[in-house]
Amino acid sequence: MLTVALAILTGVSFVLTFWRWRAACRFPLHRRRAAPGSLPGLTLLKPLKGCDGATADCLRSWFLQEYPGPVQLLLGVADANDPVCAVARELVASFPGVDARLVVCRDSLGANAKVSTLRQLEPHIRHGLVMISDADVKVSADFAANVAPLLADPEVGLVNCFYRLANPSTAAMQWEAVAINADFWTQVLQSRSLRAVDFGLGAVMTLPAARLKEMGGFRALTDFLADDYQLGQQVASQRKRIEFASVVAECWDAPLGWGGVWTHQCRWARTIRVCDPAPYFFSLLNNATLWPVLLALAARSPAALGAAGVCLVFRAGTALQQQARLTESRTHLDSWWLAFVKDLLDVAVWASAFCGNEIAWRGERYRILSDGRLERVFPPRNTQSNAEGFGVK
Repeated sequence: MLTVALAILTGVSFVLTFWRWRAACRFPLHRRRAAPGSLPGLTLLKPLKGCDGATADCLRSWFLQEYPGPVQLLLGVADANDPVCAVARELVASFPGVDARLVVCRDSLGANAKVSTLRQLEPHIRHGLVMISDADVKVSADFAANVAPLLADPEVGLVNCFYRLANPSTAAMQWEAVAINADFWTQVLQSRSLRAVDFGLGAVMTLPAARLKEMGGFRALTDFLADDYQLGQQVASQRKRIEFASVVAECWDAPLGWGGVWTHQCRWARTIRVCDPAPYFFSLLNNATLWPVLLALAARSPAALGAAGVCLVFRAGTALQQQARLTESRTHLDSWWLAFVKDLLDVAVWASAFCGNEIAWRGERYRILSDGRLERVFPPRNTQSNAEGFGVK
């Protein structure tokens, strides 16, 4: 009976992996649009906290946007003494032709500091389209011009974009790179092929300013950890469609060791489990390494070993192909085995999501309530900060 059960689970994981691969193959990734003559005015909101060696280049990419319309760039920071202020002021001075300003957002308006900053930037919005981008995101010069036209359709309420981890500089980050560059975007497309999208992807999100106003502004996202998910929920509740741009953003993270990446993964897992508990529970069926390995260990027959081998080869091959498509690079091809490591570690991450509701975020501990809101844990436990700013997806 055990062998039969594992054979069925292996078959299910293979079907789901094939489905995910086909959904990804059909998406027009990296397809550029012809430059339009003009586009509606765009306000870019950039919440900032802390900086590293990549911060200046990431921010500079937004000053270099070739957008056929007026652009307003609002850089928000909670502390005037934050070292990122010097970087922001230098860029503002270096691009006098760009309508950009640094806004100090001193008030603390809830547990989610990013949303607190967005709420204080909101009164300064002057244009009809609003683009929200994390601090660690770098984009091409034609990025905004490729995203904004999707909102010409009045039925579209929000545009997401996929993102890639651009600098997996440690072994632990290479594990995370498989999760982001190979699996995450394909899982999103798999979900889209099953049901209407009702979530946002936090790296870059764009929506009409009128839509933001109708949902009550950023106040509606106060205290939620997954503010991107909640923004998508608000848009979907207005019966508007959520689309995906074909252009891809880059995320440049500070170097992280195993502890930092583990904290990342566990926080995301617990957040997703709270937001979407049933799909998250059954997501273990999508693990295309776990079930074939268990089948091979339990059965030992040539047929079972052959089936397990086919599944594992397909998993490694599609992971490499999906990562190459997103990153437009083949430098990862010699690390084909990382897909198996990632899948097996995912079992522990998946289990950890059911072991409590507490997370570590920016050096503090929070409890995720049943509705997805954050509650600060007092007194904070002694936990290692992973030095994250607002580049958290």
